[in-house]
Amino acid sequence: MEQEDIQLGSEAGQVVIFRSRLRADIDLAELGAAHTRMVELVSAMPGFVSMRMFTAEDGESLTLVEFENEQTLLAWRDHPEHRAVQERGRAEFFAEYHMDICESRRAYRFSLADGRVEISE
Repeated sequence: MEQEDIQLGSEAGQVVIFRSRLRADIDLAELGAAHTRMVELVSAMPGFVSMRMFTAEDGESLTLVEFENEQTLLAWRDHPEHRAVQERGRAEFFAEYHMDICESRRAYRFSLADGRVEISE
């Protein structure tokens, strides 16, 4: 499984779970350019927390994107350049996708150094 991580280190209140499969006839160079630009844009958005991407052996991709709150997530959703790439994704890149938008109810973390720490209730 391949993995890519981008983190800024804030607390997440909204999580986007994006599962997708690519078309067989996709132009990988075009997808790569669009992906690079979207990572650049989302990383600079106020309220962006992190993005993690995984690709399974069967070709399905899973992207987890975290934002501080719903307002910052909606700003990303409605960003004009992101909207244009969403349209390209449906027209050129994706055979299928499924997206869930989740709100964090509680958050904890664990490390050997700190043990279990409650981040939010």
